[in-house]
Amino acid sequence: MPAAPSQSRPAHGGSRPDARTGSRDRGTGIPLPGLALLAAAAVLIHGYHLGADDAAIYVPAIKRAADPALYPYGGEFFLAHARLSVFPNLIGGSARLLHVPTDAAILAWHAVSLLLLLSAAWRLLARCFVRPCAHWCGVAVLAVACGVPVAGTGLVIMDPYLTARSLSTPSALFAIGYYLSGNPVATASCLLLTTALHPQMAVYATLLVAAIAALRRVAAWRSAAQPALTMAAALPFGISFAPVSGPARECLLSRSYFFVATWTWYQWIGVFAPLALLAWWRVARPRGVCPAFLDLAGGLLPFGIVSIAAAVVLGLDSRWEAYTRLQPMRSFHLLYAIFFLLLGGLLGEHVLRAKPLRWVAVFAPAAVLMTYAACAAYPASRHIEWPGGSAANRWVSAFLWIRGHTPKSAVFALDPEYMARTGEDAHGFRAVAERSVLADSVKDSGAVSLFPQLAPEWAREVAATRGLDRFRLSDYRRLAAQFPVTWILTSTPPRGLECPYRNSAVSVCRL
Repeated sequence: MPAAPSQSRPAHGGSRPDARTGSRDRGTGIPLPGLALLAAAAVLIHGYHLGADDAAIYVPAIKRAADPALYPYGGEFFLAHARLSVFPNLIGGSARLLHVPTDAAILAWHAVSLLLLLSAAWRLLARCFVRPCAHWCGVAVLAVACGVPVAGTGLVIMDPYLTARSLSTPSALFAIGYYLSGNPVATASCLLLTTALHPQMAVYATLLVAAIAALRRVAAWRSAAQPALTMAAALPFGISFAPVSGPARECLLSRSYFFVATWTWYQWIGVFAPLALLAWWRVARPRGVCPAFLDLAGGLLPFGIVSIAAAVVLGLDSRWEAYTRLQPMRSFHLLYAIFFLLLGGLLGEHVLRAKPLRWVAVFAPAAVLMTYAACAAYPASRHIEWPGGSAANRWVSAFLWIRGHTPKSAVFALDPEYMARTGEDAHGFRAVAERSVLADSVKDSGAVSLFPQLAPEWAREVAATRGLDRFRLSDYRRLAAQFPVTWILTSTPPRGLECPYRNSAVSVCRL
């Protein structure tokens, strides 16, 4: 591991040890070259997939910001999220300003987000541990654990693709690190940035700051946490909590992780095991930690317990199910990230220390295991899908052909379950093909679960395209009469359609 700079005694009149952390503020000395190598290793371990899973919602908004001529039809299914965040304009605007391909800009921002995550982690660890081996082990554990699923959320710690969480998570960690450093201005600034990127995640970061502040004296709470809470109370979510029925309720119930009654036994273990360890650390006061470690572990306990209680209460009565879209368990996304940091810091402090063979014995198998899991999650795709490279995935190959050979005004139709098909690997059509498409029932239903006003049009489009791969020519004519569809993507094209592109999985046909 990279060598740590020597810690010299301050000269007379220099900085004094912080009363709360027991150490000087070491957070400013972030070793960017070493963290950049770890960020590159994280990409190699976890891979990269443009427009997959949740990125199917975020990437079209980015590309629309870079090129307003894209997606003339059906944009409401991703713009409903996009209007609440500066994230799409930040990424798409940077591509437009720098005159670089949007796909390349998205990959570059993904790499930057990993570097920011590890930098924020380093600053936080510098407040919680004295020894450099704990700092390095903490960030290394987080880099390897990026693909760990967060219990009760449907999320992982850090996605192998770019979303608003990719930037809001580092910003939230910086806010917590600055709060532990006693810097209320920087804390509030980072919370405001988190709000601009991802308002929902900003609420959780603010509540965690409040939980830590509650363990400290009242004066600190009023000076640092209150402005942040005032900011959080005014967040413009634009989400209705009126009772829902019909297609809107169908979409809400499709998100099973919203409802604790659907959780499996191992999800409950994933919820309570981190809290049990945090409680143990808080009581045991491990050797080599600073008081900020105890503050952080102590603050995470009520933070997590209140989130679980809220999720349980919302699941007790169907009259409250509309409020489950608040997703209180998403607070565990932040809790998991910090938990693995603290776990890694303790591992470095008490087990690995300055023993290179121990580092290899721990991290080599862990990296191999996580790489295997990442490849298994996208079995039909390349581990790293480089912009401009050839696609191993047959569906993605068809999407890329569509991008290069059909007009931007084209409107496509395909089976609404396409993202769940074997070999498709959950790649979003809009994100990769850069063309309009009728609504799907996998990711667009997620938008409907949060924004019920989209439900009528979503239901109409999904019903019209369900079973599309079994359509006859008359069915396609009926579809074209209902919607401005000009092209279709199907695995079984009927006779009578011109299909300029075919591969072993799908055909692209002009309607």
